[in-house]
Amino acid sequence: MTKLRIALVTETYPPEINGVAMTLSRWAEGLQSLGHSLELWRPQPLADINGLIRRDGGFIEHRVAGYSLPMYPELRVGQPSRRRLCASWRNVRPDLLYIATEGPLGWSALHAGRHLGIPIVSGFHTRFDLYSDHYRMGLLTPLVRRYLRRFHLATSLTLAPTQQLSASLEEDGFGRIAVIPRGVDTTLFTPERRNLQLRRSWGLEDSDLAVLMVGRVAKEKNIDEAIDAFRGIQTRQPRARMIVVGDGPQRTTLARMHPDIIFTGAQRGVALAEHYASADMFVFPSRTETFGNVTLEAMASGLPVVAFDYAAAALHLRHGISGFLAPYAGPSQFVTHSCELGSDAALRHRMGNAARTIAERLDWGHVVLDLEALFIQCAQTYKHS
Repeated sequence: MTKLRIALVTETYPPEINGVAMTLSRWAEGLQSLGHSLELWRPQPLADINGLIRRDGGFIEHRVAGYSLPMYPELRVGQPSRRRLCASWRNVRPDLLYIATEGPLGWSALHAGRHLGIPIVSGFHTRFDLYSDHYRMGLLTPLVRRYLRRFHLATSLTLAPTQQLSASLEEDGFGRIAVIPRGVDTTLFTPERRNLQLRRSWGLEDSDLAVLMVGRVAKEKNIDEAIDAFRGIQTRQPRARMIVVGDGPQRTTLARMHPDIIFTGAQRGVALAEHYASADMFVFPSRTETFGNVTLEAMASGLPVVAFDYAAAALHLRHGISGFLAPYAGPSQFVTHSCELGSDAALRHRMGNAARTIAERLDWGHVVLDLEALFIQCAQTYKHS
C-alpha cells in the first residue's frame, strides 16, 4: 500500500483543548500508526518561537511565530510563513498537504502548496461565519463566508464531518466536498469512570441529579440557554446541580452571576472522562458547531443528551431513544426537552444505555482508514493529472 508524506497545517493542536485539536491529533496518531510520515506546522504556543521538535522518525513538528486572537486569547494564530514553508517543501516535498484552519498560517500554506504544485486538501472544522452574530458583528458574516469560500475553492477537496454540512457547503458554492466523520474513544469515555467522590465534591449524593455541559465558555456556545434549561429543572429538583466543564471569556462573568453553578475550568484525559461519567445528563445548546465531539464523548460515557437537531447530534442521536433533539430553527424546545429528561430518572437511565450502545460503533480506527484511503486517492489523482 502507498505510504505518504503528509504535511498538516493547523492553527490549533494539543495541548490546546478544543474539538479541532483533538480530531487532528487522532488523525495524526492514526495515520502514523498506518506507516505514513507526518510533518505538523502550527503556531508556537509557548515562549520559544520558531522551534523544531522531532517526535520520532515518522513525525516532525514545526512551530512558527504567532499571536493571540482577541476573542480567543488562549489560541495563537500563526503569522504568514510562505517563504519558510516553500523552503522546507522544496527540500523535502510532501505528497499531500492538509490545511485544517483558514488563518494566516493556513493561507500561507495554501499559496506555498499551489506554487509548488502539491495536492491540497482542506478541512472545514469551524463555523467562523456563524460566530459573527454572537459578537455583534453580524454585518461581517457575508464577508467571512466569502473569504472561507475563496479559501476552500483554491484547494482540490474540502472535508466536512457530516453529510448535512457537506450539502450546505456545496449549495453555498464551496467546491468539491467529501465527508469524513468523527469518532470517539470508548475506552477513555465510559460509564465505568463514574466517581462518587467527585459527585460529593459537587455537593451531590448518588441519587441527586448532575446536569453537565462541556465546551468553550463563550457567547457562540449559547450557554445562556443551557442555564435556562437548568433553572427549569431546578424548580422541580432543588438539589440538582449544573456543572460546566471548559474555559473561555465568559467563565468569570457567568460564575459571578450564577454562584450555584459549578465551573470546573478545562479538564483533560481521565479527569474529563470522570466528569462525564459522574453526571446524569448532558445538555449541549450550541448552534455553531461543524460537528460537536463532546456529543459523542457524552454518549460514550452513558449520558442521555439534549441538543439541537444538527451536526453530531442529528447524525448519531435518536430522538426519544438516546436523547432529545430540539429543532434547529423555529421556537426552541431545548428547555422543554431538558426539563422532561431531568424529571425522569428511569428515562435517563434507559436513554443513557442506548447512547452508549450507539457510541460503541463509532471507533476512531475506522475513521482513520477512510481518511487514509481518501488521502491516497487525492495524492495519486493529482500525480497522474
